[in-house]
Amino acid sequence: MPAEKPRLLGQVKGRMRARHLSPRTERAYLGWILRYIRYHGTRHPSELGEVEIIAYLTYLAAERRVSRSTQLQALSALVLLYREVLVLPVGDLRRVLRSTSPTRLPAVLSRGEVKAVLGQLHGTQRLIGLLLYGAGLRLLECLSLRVKDLDFARGEI
Repeated sequence: MPAEKPRLLGQVKGRMRARHLSPRTERAYLGWILRYIRYHGTRHPSELGEVEIIAYLTYLAAERRVSRSTQLQALSALVLLYREVLVLPVGDLRRVLRSTSPTRLPAVLSRGEVKAVLGQLHGTQRLIGLLLYGAGLRLLECLSLRVKDLDFARGEI
């Protein structure tokens, strides 16, 4: 009896693991693929093609008003699905309405505001806050630091 072929999302997960994508990227891509399938009435993606991909990506830009980077992430997920899992051509996607939603400018705190925030923190939270501010680390970068990542003699991360 031949082994049963894994279901679609299992195949997608397997392909992403083979490419060593991060778990967060895996979750994001699976979410986009599921939303794409639901958008088209739960039809199997092998029944869909270029026209449906363009319709979905255009819907994201025009109706959902997602940012350009969000739309590109959805596109990347669908390209992975079609090219690497289903091994089907995606066609010419240049007709997609590109998202033009402006990216939000980050809020920047003054030195006094930073000092006030850090003054309210104690213990581990204070250390995390100081690393985020002083070293310019992102939150997950800071939270995944290990002792071996620190060089106390040279004062370096």
